[in-house]
Amino acid sequence: MAGSRVQDPYSSGPDRENDLPRGGGLAPAAAPAAGRPASADRFDRALSDLSALSYALLDTLDEAEILGLAMAHVEAVGAYRAEAGFVERGGGLIPAPANGRNHPSAVDRRVRELAGQDGPVTVPDRPWGRALGLRGLQRLHGYLVVTSDSEPTEAERFLLSTLVRYTAAALSLAFADRRLRDQAVKLQQVREQRTGLQRQLISVVAEQRYQRAVHTLLTDVADTGGGEEAVTRALHGLTGLPALVEDRFGRLRSWSGPSRPDPYPEPDPVRQDEMLHAVAREAGPVRIEDRLIILVRRHGEILGVLALLDAGGEADEHTVLALENAATSLALELAHMRNLAEVELALRRELADDLLAGTDTASAYARSEAIGHDLHRSHYIVVVQWSKRTVDDSFAEAVGRAAAAQGMRSLLTRRSDHVVLVADARPRARALYEALTVETGTHSGAIGVSAPCDSPNDISRGYQEAQRALEVRRQSREGYGTTFFDELGLYRILGPGNDYQQLEAFVHEWIGQLIDYDSRHHATMVDTLTRYFDCGGNYDETAASLAIHRSTLRYRLQRIRDISGNDLANVEDRLNLQVATRVWKIVLGGSG
Repeated sequence: MAGSRVQDPYSSGPDRENDLPRGGGLAPAAAPAAGRPASADRFDRALSDLSALSYALLDTLDEAEILGLAMAHVEAVGAYRAEAGFVERGGGLIPAPANGRNHPSAVDRRVRELAGQDGPVTVPDRPWGRALGLRGLQRLHGYLVVTSDSEPTEAERFLLSTLVRYTAAALSLAFADRRLRDQAVKLQQVREQRTGLQRQLISVVAEQRYQRAVHTLLTDVADTGGGEEAVTRALHGLTGLPALVEDRFGRLRSWSGPSRPDPYPEPDPVRQDEMLHAVAREAGPVRIEDRLIILVRRHGEILGVLALLDAGGEADEHTVLALENAATSLALELAHMRNLAEVELALRRELADDLLAGTDTASAYARSEAIGHDLHRSHYIVVVQWSKRTVDDSFAEAVGRAAAAQGMRSLLTRRSDHVVLVADARPRARALYEALTVETGTHSGAIGVSAPCDSPNDISRGYQEAQRALEVRRQSREGYGTTFFDELGLYRILGPGNDYQQLEAFVHEWIGQLIDYDSRHHATMVDTLTRYFDCGGNYDETAASLAIHRSTLRYRLQRIRDISGNDLANVEDRLNLQVATRVWKIVLGGSG
């Protein structure tokens, strides 16, 4: 019927979202009037083409391809030309690839000016032009810019409106699919991030647990006073690698684990200093050859070296963490041990100094017990002097180590030119001297040893005896070695500084038993021996001077041998006995 409109089969009313916009766009067009068969045929063919196009549009999910198909089909729905197409991206509009390079820039500006609304577009030599929004349910998906050289007919408007709706519907599906794909990608990214965070969290938790375990274990070791052995055992258990502690000079103090060298190599002082300087320059552990090394320091002072033997390069960040914690724990332990040692050393030196000068017996016993030294035993005073060696703490420590290695427990002190040991055991012959030659690297030393001191009151006297023995050794032809005071014989009473007490001790040692025998039995054994020496050992002269028979003299001399334990035929014994009788008679006032 003439004047009637053909309804859009896809329209459900004037508010349907896919209708062409009302403000400045194409109003819904009527179908061609009846009675025009040629136009009706063209209209039907155009609708059929649009139907086929709709399948093609819905068959792809690529926005640019959809817009390209729509632009290519514009001319099929009327006397139109597609000037440009735009696709929404990130809140803005980008030209479609189908635009080519020839669409006017004014079209771009006009489309952006419309801000989402439909509106007229001016293109040279094209009287009619519209920018038609391609809208979905909630958003604008793009624009289709169409021009014509004449005002479109009602049928052409209807067909163009239908093309716009199909294109918008296809873009809605494409955009929805892209959102789903973007969401799927984002979801996958979120899942991957969550998995990564979970793994990182698990790793952090595991790391924290390991750190706590390391810290707790080594803190417990330090709190229980386990010392170096306990620290290296714990470190070996944590890392599986052999752990060791050396002092700052390179001497082994503790080793836990396999592969311990036997014997342990003697340190090279030059290489040791180079290693200490190299490690000290770094903040953490340093690898040197097959060892991972860290310095044990307290307030900048190097207390020792802690190391792991890592020939296979197995150490990781956990190994480094354990090594650093162990070094911290060991530093506290070694610093504590050093403080205790310094206090104990000071107390032991103070007691030794007082004993050498003479001190109260009860106080000496109490003080020695407090520092763990048994002063009730017999002691020997040992004086050590070494040529070309400064008598400092280092030398005193070397003497102490050598004495301890010989099984001698001692109190140690030092003077300006010698070191003094108050030792609970008599040094074995040359053992202490030879040990010190190894410690010092030279044989130019002398040692003097006193007779046994049975009480603290004897120690000051023993100190003088040890000095006398040292003096005799220094003045002898062989000036280096060890001299024992109780082996000096006559030399004990020769030289400056000898007093009545020393003379009396010498006499008592050699003829004390004879004096006691005479006192108990009212005998004259000492007098007989004195006369014998005065007569030059002549039997007849001695017997005559004593007014006894020669056989009686022979009997008495045999009794003297039995009682004293000395042999008159031995030159050394004979000399010492003669001097002792002379001192007894002249100096000590013995009976003649």
